Amino acid sequence: MSLASLVRSRGLTRASTRLFSSSAAVKSGSSKPPQAPKSVDDSTSALDYKKFQRSRPPPLPAPELPRSRSVEEAVTNILYNTPPPNLQPFKKHILNCLVQNEPGVLSRVSGILAGRGVNIDSLVVCRTEIRDLSRMCIVLKGQDTVVEQARRQLEDLVPVWAVLDYTETRVISRELLLAKVSILGPEYVDEQFEGGPFHEPRTVDPKLERETALAQNFEHGAEAEHVAPALTPSEALRLKHEHLHHLSVLAKQFGAKVVDVSEHSVIVELTAKTSRVEAFLNLLKPFGILEAARTGTMAMPRTPIRTDEEDVPEAEGSSMDASLLPPG
Repeated sequence: MSLASLVRSRGLTRASTRLFSSSAAVKSGSSKPPQAPKSVDDSTSALDYKKFQRSRPPPLPAPELPRSRSVEEAVTNILYNTPPPNLQPFKKHILNCLVQNEPGVLSRVSGILAGRGVNIDSLVVCRTEIRDLSRMCIVLKGQDTVVEQARRQLEDLVPVWAVLDYTETRVISRELLLAKVSILGPEYVDEQFEGGPFHEPRTVDPKLERETALAQNFEHGAEAEHVAPALTPSEALRLKHEHLHHLSVLAKQFGAKVVDVSEHSVIVELTAKTSRVEAFLNLLKPFGILEAARTGTMAMPRTPIRTDEEDVPEAEGSSMDASLLPPG
């Protein structure tokens, strides 16, 4: 008997044995056969999607022309075979990734970028309108060649459907900011930090406060640290009213809104570009920022406006055809 016939007979024997055991188990009712997961109707698998995307990718961005090397650099390159440095400038890149919503995708994406030596400035991940699909908006700084190599390596991952670079694309980018600002003034921000999660300022007896200040002045002299005095109810009410009014006017100028007002602080919400968010934060610093949270950049490309009208060239008077003129 040949080797092929022997392998074939053993395979048939094992297959028949498994089929008999599975059918016997079903008839006995002791265990149920494994069932395949339900198919997803509104999305396709990443492998099927990539079959249609298989085309030769464009070449990588060419680096700048190599500069003339000195004798020391040439000798070092010969001895240690070190590659020439990449002279491309570092610039901001926005990568938009469409990934399968499954465990471990975020760690694999961040691992590839970390392996390329690229630091992530901001990362926003959320579900899309299609079930089992999520969209990642990654903002990073790097060289064109390095980022393009990382983008192609991300596309090779099975759960990743597509990775688009929006660096040279006209996009609409927005970022959400939530900032908790003190309405007592910058002198009481340190005390509000010590007040716990609700940022309540300290309440001390005025007589005890004066005695403590006198003792510190006596011990340290002129080098004693300045301690903000305790506020009376009228002073606190006046400061709250003035600062709240100023914060409301500033938020109105930037298109922000006050979403929470408490006894000692307010929370301001702003949705704008990154540069506008940073400018708004710089203007809030004199009031005293207790907490701040930012979501990172979310981007979507603009839709170009196309017109079907074609430009008709204007007829010049000197280039008129004589055959089109009436007789005489």
